[in-house]
Amino acid sequence: MAKKSSWEVYIIETVSGKLYTGITTDLDRRFANHQKGGNGARFFRFSSPKAVRFREKQPNRSKATKREMQIKKMSRKEKLKLIDGHLGS
Repeated sequence: MAKKSSWEVYIIETVSGKLYTGITTDLDRRFANHQKGGNGARFFRFSSPKAVRFREKQPNRSKATKREMQIKKMSRKEKLKLIDGHLGS
């Protein structure tokens, strides 16, 4: 039986305060990639990642991608509300 991947949508805050949204099956590894450069997103070439501010499990890649697109369409204010609301749960 194949191992079932657990997907997560995440938001990382950069040193300059910008918010980056992505998906992964291994957030620790992905955050480390973003910090090192190389395999990380080009987004982080201008401001280093500071902290994971939001993470949300999704049952599969398709749902994770749909949720990522939902979040990316949000305003900064909406993303901050999402982050604050999620921390309280």
